Amino acid sequence: MEAPSERARFVHSRLPEAGLFSGQKWRISPDPFPLGAELAEQLQGLGRLLLQFNRSVNLLYRQSLAGKQPAWVADWLDRGKPAALLETQRAAAFKNELPRVIRPDIILTESGPCITELDSVPGGIGVTAWLNQTYAAMPNGASALIGGADGMAQGFAGIFDNALAVHIVVSEESQTYRPEMEWLAGQLGERFQIRDTRFTDFKDGDAVYRFFELFDLPNVPNAATILEMAQAKRIQLISPPKPIFEEKMLFALLWNRNLRGFWRQELGERFLAQLQRLSPYTWMVDPSPLPPQGAIPHLDLTEWQQLKTLSQRERELILKVSGFSDKAWGARGVFLGSDLPTGDWAAAVDLAIGSFATSPHVLQRYLKPAIYKSQWFDFEKEQLTDMPGRVRLCPYYFVHGQGDAARANLSGVLATICPADKKIIHGMSTAILAPCSV
Repeated sequence: MEAPSERARFVHSRLPEAGLFSGQKWRISPDPFPLGAELAEQLQGLGRLLLQFNRSVNLLYRQSLAGKQPAWVADWLDRGKPAALLETQRAAAFKNELPRVIRPDIILTESGPCITELDSVPGGIGVTAWLNQTYAAMPNGASALIGGADGMAQGFAGIFDNALAVHIVVSEESQTYRPEMEWLAGQLGERFQIRDTRFTDFKDGDAVYRFFELFDLPNVPNAATILEMAQAKRIQLISPPKPIFEEKMLFALLWNRNLRGFWRQELGERFLAQLQRLSPYTWMVDPSPLPPQGAIPHLDLTEWQQLKTLSQRERELILKVSGFSDKAWGARGVFLGSDLPTGDWAAAVDLAIGSFATSPHVLQRYLKPAIYKSQWFDFEKEQLTDMPGRVRLCPYYFVHGQGDAARANLSGVLATICPADKKIIHGMSTAILAPCSV
């Protein structure tokens, strides 16, 4: 299988009959996306850092509620959430519960890797497992693949401890990803079953993997049963019903100088420096008035309306909804300032300011993605096609073990390579999806 065309056909021939994404296609590369040894090693160690960050976020929220940290932290994180969900989040049963899946979105920029956000209910687990299995089946294919042939499947299975049965509940909002989870469940055996949002026959000792975001609870009929049983410790719920972990404003908290002492204490100087080096400077778009001499750090603006007046060159900024919204995933609700006409940018700023009470927005530095050479096989033209592209890496960390003994294990890395003319990188029909190798 020396020829690239043969390798691409091999991958294509193994696609499940039902597909992996509902109604979605992607371009097939004949080879995995290669990572340098230094970056691969960095990704191996990143899980430990992100798990500690999640622990610290959980503590920060609890201490804010208790008056041991500023009250505005919990106020920011609670905005727009219904009272019943906040009550669930604060329940004693979930006090120390953390996401057991951690997937950062990492853009390979001209100045190095950059984590733009974290996801605790991500798509792509099944497709990455399939890609790793498929590319590993090529001669010598598994040797350099991150996670190997079955790392993703085993990593996912390991987050459920000794649960008797695992119910993967997929909402209507997440139907695009149902085929990949059906394929994954098929690989893992009868213990794993895909359920719709009306299934309620959960037994004590079972586990539920919620493939739905918490903003979507009103559209998930069995959510009340799941939350009630999880709070009673009758079932294991992954990820826990804590909307703090579905907010992009976590990086705004990380960069907020008023919290520097907290982060130093909980992360340590080295981890704090490492995480800030990997994440873009992030602001919360909070329209609260500043004192006369006050200014928004690094922007030198005295109030958010002035954001509209920045020139296009000064608008190397991303504005996006923080979370708890149907626009908070899949590149929806994302505005790149330098790519928009002044009027459209002004409208986006007005939207962000006006929705602070119910759907807060964050602003991030936009770091220009680097261009990488890539190839995909065009099955219509029967030819290998060069495509310079911008790359997003999605490493999948699965948390095994409990409490202080918990460890975040890197089980696979998905590369999404978009054509170079696309400024915002996400899954699209013109993108290449490939597993990563060293």
